[in-house]
Formats: sequence, structure tokens, C-alpha cells
Amino acid sequence: MGALFSTEGFARLDAIVRPGLLCAFDFDGTLSPIVALPEHACLPTELMYRLVELSAYAPVAIITGRALDDVRERLGFVPDFVVGNHGIEGLPGWEEPAARHRAVCRLWHERLSSILHEPAMFDPGIVIENKRYSLSVHYRHARDPIEAESRLRNVLMHLEPLPRVISGKCVFNLLPEEAGDKGSALEQLMQISRAQSAIYIGDDITDEDVFRLRRGNLLTVRIECTTETEAEFFLRRRQDMAQLLDELINRLHTLGARNWTLPAPISH
Repeated sequence: MGALFSTEGFARLDAIVRPGLLCAFDFDGTLSPIVALPEHACLPTELMYRLVELSAYAPVAIITGRALDDVRERLGFVPDFVVGNHGIEGLPGWEEPAARHRAVCRLWHERLSSILHEPAMFDPGIVIENKRYSLSVHYRHARDPIEAESRLRNVLMHLEPLPRVISGKCVFNLLPEEAGDKGSALEQLMQISRAQSAIYIGDDITDEDVFRLRRGNLLTVRIECTTETEAEFFLRRRQDMAQLLDELINRLHTLGARNWTLPAPISH
């Protein structure tokens, strides 16, 4: 994995950024800073303006672990595509298995709530976030986050039905085993939009399902350098997102690209 803002990285941008590009982004930790409480997250204004400008040249997609209703109210603009719950919500036909996913998550929530209120497990810093079709168990504010992580792993291994667990930054995300993921969501969006290429930027383990895709027409970028990723390139810090958006906008503008998913302008 190399730095995106390097000779090699700029060459890869030149190769992938063409008319027909789909621009897809994770939300928390990528567009929005990581915050102590998930409900305080928002899209910085300087990025929102750039994303609006970018959407004139290419379709913009947000693929997030948040529920659809939650993330939409935090964006400040309307992207071409929004996919929530790690790929469960927002794609065509997602409503069909939703009732099953919701029933499973209700069982997990009841079981976890019961266990976490037992004296041996109780910790007011451990919070269950119910996103209807998936759960997130946050332990950032646990009395001892390292110990809480270990105890929670053991609890999650004994839930029925067994969830697909995706670790994050002081959080465990619980998804029904049959549910999709961010990788399959991106591939569906490319098919739906008829995109010829795509760029995806994320920051966490939950984004590795995209990073593991091996497609020549997909550029993957991770926030911060780490050896534990399948992403092609990295940005050194989240604040570099503004420069990356400017790079995309300038290249697409120079190439005369337009967002083909929007109605064609009326000529006079």
C-alpha cells in the first residue's frame, strides 16, 4: 500500500478518473471525524460543498454502517446513492429480507441487553445501538475497553443465530449471516449506475470487504497508513479528504465529465 499523494498514486488517479467514474465513500472516520458519541457525527461543511460540486461530474455514493434515516440527516445534501447498515439498506430489493433481519436483530438485542445487565457484565460505558437490521455494540467508554472487548467477544460467540461480526474502532457490528456487505453493495451500485470505474474511500475494518475486491477498474483508498489492510493506497489523515475531492473535481472537470445519472441539461 502506497501513499495516494505520490507519483505512483497520482498516476493511478489519472488512470481511473475518467467519465463514467462512480465516487463512493464511507461516512464515519472518512467524511465525518470520529466522535465520542455517534449521534454527534456530522459532515464538515467544507466537504459537503465539495461533494455537491463533485456530483455534477460523477455520481456520488455513501456506503455506511449507519441506518439510512440516521446518515441522511447528517449529510446536508442528497447523494445519488445512499446504502446503510453495511450494505443491507438502500439497494434494489433490500426490503424483501428486511423483516427477517429485523427479527434476528430483535432477538440479539434482547439477549445482549439481558446479559449486559447482569452484575458480572454490567458497565454503563457499553452501549447497544439498534439499527433495526444490524446492531452495533460500542465499548469506547467502558471502564476498561480492552477487558470489555475480550468479554464482549466471548458473549457474541454464543448468540443464536450466530451473527457475522465486523470489528470496528471500539465497536462490534452484528449482521445477519445472509446479509450483504459493503463490497457487494459497491459492485451492485456499479452495475445499477452502469459505472465504468469507481473509487472508494474508507477508514476501518468494515471497509475491507470493498478493499478486498480485485478489480482493475476500482481504486481503493484507506484513511491512515496500516499494514492490516487490502486497500491499494492510503491518505495520511482524514483531513486530506478535502484535497482528494479537489483532485477528483479538477480531473473530471478537465475531462468534460458529467454525472450521467442526472437529467441532461436542456439546450436552448
